[in-house]
Amino acid sequence: MRILVLLTLAVASSGIWADDTAPVTAESALSAVATLRDETNWLWTCIAGFLVFFMQAGFALVEAGFTRAKNTVNILMKNFMDFSLGSLAFWLIGFAIMFGPQVVSGFGFGSISLADSLLIVDGKPDPGKFTFFIFQLVFAGTAATIVSGAMAERTKFVDYVIFSVLITAFVYPVFGSLAWSNLFDPDNKGYLVEAGFIDFAGSTVVHSVGGWAGLAGTIVLGPRLGKYQDGKVLPILGHNMTIAALGVFILWLGWFGFNPGSTTSVGGGTFAIIAVTTNFAAAAGAVSSMLVTWILFKKPDIGLTLNGALAGLVAITAPCANVSISSAIIIGLVAGVLVVFSVLFFDKIKVDDPVGAVSVHGVCGAWGTIAAGLFAEEAFGGVNGLFFGGGIDQLLVQLQGVGIGFIWAFGASLLIFFALRFTIGLRVSEDEEIQGLDILEHGNEAYPISK
Repeated sequence: MRILVLLTLAVASSGIWADDTAPVTAESALSAVATLRDETNWLWTCIAGFLVFFMQAGFALVEAGFTRAKNTVNILMKNFMDFSLGSLAFWLIGFAIMFGPQVVSGFGFGSISLADSLLIVDGKPDPGKFTFFIFQLVFAGTAATIVSGAMAERTKFVDYVIFSVLITAFVYPVFGSLAWSNLFDPDNKGYLVEAGFIDFAGSTVVHSVGGWAGLAGTIVLGPRLGKYQDGKVLPILGHNMTIAALGVFILWLGWFGFNPGSTTSVGGGTFAIIAVTTNFAAAAGAVSSMLVTWILFKKPDIGLTLNGALAGLVAITAPCANVSISSAIIIGLVAGVLVVFSVLFFDKIKVDDPVGAVSVHGVCGAWGTIAAGLFAEEAFGGVNGLFFGGGIDQLLVQLQGVGIGFIWAFGASLLIFFALRFTIGLRVSEDEEIQGLDILEHGNEAYPISK
């Protein structure tokens, strides 16, 4: 009797009956419950997507804080426009490439068409499909904006605008079609889907793709003026650690949409478990990076500690739905150590990445994806990894996905950046770099001096 009452209340609250005098039946009650469940899932997914969108603000603040004041407007413009232009590009062709029926089953990508072709059913917009679209759209924007920090302080704005369109329309969706094509249509299985690749929320699909694209850009650009002299690395300090720290807090908050939101459902409460693993990996990454810098430099470094938290978040993004709290902490601890030594390594080989984007997103994204093959537990969903008796098979699949992601994202981006370099030019002049990009590229300053 209690169940019937609850069902009746659900039906009444859903407004499914136009006539209040209509009789309550088991069929109508179950239909109302199903409708409420769908609408609740859509609401949760949209809210999570809005949190991921807010990460754009976090990225903008982190990148601005880690770079010099004279380039702040340029950083803000890039973070504003990569999402704006990326939204249009993802709608025009990116979404259909990523989630449309594959041209060659398993190895191709979807047809080139407007997202509308997949979102409109029988001439009417499908709210569930539109919900999926907005959530995937903000993920595409994240992949694009990672590149901004790696190429900061010496890239022509027009080149960044062009690349933002190309990564969201083509580079990101093509790899995404291999790993996530079945999320929209379960029967549409890309190569990595068939192989059993685990990347729940995108350590590789989103973060490493953006990180490897940024690596290609930094290599083609070359280092900033004065960064490497006489075989030494000369630090170029960021202008505002306050806004950088605020940016990291915003990103940490946004990740509670990024990872738990990837459930696209509240059923079973899995999103809460994922929120916990996400948080502990971030905390562990911050702690381990702080300790490593304290040991190496005799003082705890704020910049690398902030990046340590981000490294833990990036690393847990792939295995967040498959690991325990203790495993999440280990994954975060390793990421925090890894990001410090990765930043030092890239400086050693004179790859100038002003914000550590390649290390945080590329390297730690790869680590997190590999970690899924080590720490996954069947009790938390999926399969057992190597450390829990599952053998080496899943680890090999993860390594394969990481390798394909690197080859595609780095290779495609390298070709694009070389094409831009030898056509319209990729880098600003020395005079522009010395004076700063804000005035010469945008005719504005973030901190004008009052007279």
